[in-house]
Amino acid sequence: MSARDVVLVDAGGTNIGSVRYALERLGVDARISGDAGRIRRASHVILPGVGAAGPGMARLHKAGLVDLIRGLEQPVLGVCLGMQLLFDHSEEGDTACLGVIPGQVRRIESDPQHRVPHMGWNALRRVREDRLLDAIPGPAFVYFVHSYAVPEGESTVASVDYGSPLSAIVRHRNFCGMQFHPERSASVGALLLKNFLCP
Repeated sequence: MSARDVVLVDAGGTNIGSVRYALERLGVDARISGDAGRIRRASHVILPGVGAAGPGMARLHKAGLVDLIRGLEQPVLGVCLGMQLLFDHSEEGDTACLGVIPGQVRRIESDPQHRVPHMGWNALRRVREDRLLDAIPGPAFVYFVHSYAVPEGESTVASVDYGSPLSAIVRHRNFCGMQFHPERSASVGALLLKNFLCP
């Protein structure tokens, strides 16, 4: 796996270091770059992100990376906010996003049993077969921290039940997303990252 040329998009995501260290544990020396040419040449691209949709998209616009990301043809993985930015629109700040996966990001509805933000370990529920889930045991628990989410839909590979079914892993063409933090999800997260990087 060390032969993979993996680039982490440097767009201000505060989890970029922890994602890079998680990849290092898999033997992958991922480069951090905001250079369009370098990102375009990568075999795999990861878009990390923590925070709000509006500032996240503003950073991508300022870096001149919006059209580049939209046009990528290699495997692309969005993590946490990075996943949300792959969709058409977010209710958070009424933000137009990258639009490479059809769908809307909505605020999680809170109730006495489901507080917002959704924070902690929850089990994935397999929705459809996908190589991202190869060898993933059941139940598989992963670590979430988020207040906005994508309802389960056509792109959903795995969901999480948090009052209603929310997308936890998505795929549309070459674009994938993980709403949780694989870099903080122990052996399950490591295997999910490994599956993304496998041919």
